[in-house]
Amino acid sequence: MSRRGAGEEGGFEVKRSILSILLIGALSTAGCANMSQTQQRTVTGAAGGAAGGAIIGAIAGNAGMGALIGGAVGASGGFLYGKHKESEQRAYQQGVQAGRSGQ
Repeated sequence: MSRRGAGEEGGFEVKRSILSILLIGALSTAGCANMSQTQQRTVTGAAGGAAGGAIIGAIAGNAGMGALIGGAVGASGGFLYGKHKESEQRAYQQGVQAGRSGQ
């Protein structure tokens, strides 16, 4: 006699959602070879945010909405972090050039 409660079915849905998001994330990051660092960070942030959002959304009752919100927040964070790192790199290169020219 098998007793299947709502908790078991919900757990299966969470596992399936997580597996789907991880698979999509792995496939999307596989094509990052020709992307800039900022683009790579944006994609990575979106995939990580979507995965985290899906997990939290599944617990709250709507994995799709959680993944959507998490992906948007992750992409924004990845993009902003990428731009920050580009700015640091530019400042570093300017310092190196100034040091080489003796200024």
